Amino acid sequence: MTTRDVLLVFGGRRVPRPLSDLPVVGLDDIADCRRIVVVGSDADLAAVLTHLLRADRLDVEVAHVRRPWHARRARTGQAQRVPLIRDETGTVIVGAAYWLPADEDARTIHGEAVTDDNLLFDGDVTGVRIEPTPTMPGLRASVLSSRMRPNRWLTGRAAQLGTDAALVVRDGVPAPRPVRRSTFYRHTEGWLRVR
Repeated sequence: MTTRDVLLVFGGRRVPRPLSDLPVVGLDDIADCRRIVVVGSDADLAAVLTHLLRADRLDVEVAHVRRPWHARRARTGQAQRVPLIRDETGTVIVGAAYWLPADEDARTIHGEAVTDDNLLFDGDVTGVRIEPTPTMPGLRASVLSSRMRPNRWLTGRAAQLGTDAALVVRDGVPAPRPVRRSTFYRHTEGWLRVR
């Protein structure tokens, strides 16, 4: 039976007072949890969701505490199933992902990208930003301007890139090496976000 509420704390952050009675556990100790409260960044939350996805435990409620005033809501909020966006490696994103030039000397990425059946770009662009959305179809993507700002958003279930070389950045964490293909898409089952 899954009845425990637990706390995962990342980056040496302090535990907010309303959560101080919850047991602090590691990622390997969440097998019998009902609700996980994550105190950390978007990348930390994405790591927890990636773990739950790979363990087939998307039935666990997950609250995210970025600021101390989020703590009470993490205890009392209701969980709602929202789209879970992942890539072909099984890595989840919760804030934003980017396709960027593969090295510092390159100013653009060359290739083609689509969101579902809609062309996002064909040729050279500064980069692309991909974000999960709280409702269906699940994500949105935009080509970045020269000032790294999104232009026109396209929504869809998936965003796909084919390129000579691009750097994938997931929730602020760059991939170890450039890729020629990358896909972000809505998983068949969403995650239970506490709000």
